[in-house]
Amino acid sequence: MPRWKELPSSLDERVRNLVVQMRRLKDRSGLSLASLQTKTGYSSSSWERYLSGRALPPRKAVAELARVSGVDPARLLVLHELAEEAWNQETVAAPVADTPEPGNARGRVVLMGVCAAVVLGAVLAGMLIAAPGKDGGDGWNGAATAQHNAAPASLGAFTYQAGKTYPCTVRREDGRLSARYSGTRTALLSGPGWDVVEAQCLLGYHGVDPGGVDGVIGPRTTRAVKRLQQRAGLPPDGVVGPQTWQVLRK
Repeated sequence: MPRWKELPSSLDERVRNLVVQMRRLKDRSGLSLASLQTKTGYSSSSWERYLSGRALPPRKAVAELARVSGVDPARLLVLHELAEEAWNQETVAAPVADTPEPGNARGRVVLMGVCAAVVLGAVLAGMLIAAPGKDGGDGWNGAATAQHNAAPASLGAFTYQAGKTYPCTVRREDGRLSARYSGTRTALLSGPGWDVVEAQCLLGYHGVDPGGVDGVIGPRTTRAVKRLQQRAGLPPDGVVGPQTWQVLRK
């Protein structure tokens, strides 16, 4: 497994999320850049740029990476759509790799907020990989109300509503913290949902402010995750996965 270089600090969080997930797929597949070139038709130098955050991969390249890794490309393609919108918002042009795929923007990406997540919130809902766990929830008043896979059934499917936030009541049950929006301990967060609401409540409980608890991963939530990860001695990649959930549930 390669030891990845840290991504550029100027990279928009939506682009960062896409690159992090692509790196994980490559690691899981065990394929080298040369093997990716053979199996996908995109050069090894192009893959190096895509996986270092220096160029936005074409949609087709993302789908090909998912295919050769043996996973459903749907979730990764939604992340690509968010990343592409962030990339397109950058006004400073710079040359991009060698891919003729139309519609790709050029340039370095800056932090632009969470506009694309608002547009695609409904699309992303229900796409997170979750594992059931204990519910529970005492403490920090922020914002939240339902769940993804392991939350109470009465919460229903998550639908993003602009400006809406959810109350947080965090309690300890069976030795684990919960806000009663999701019982997951493993979901890899990448888009709007009850798992995100749960994580935002727990971040606030641990003293790192995620901003409004709205179920959307925006820049403030990502910064809060990084602060928590640094404090816990985890790699501060801003991505909530199983290790970060362990910290949040303590």
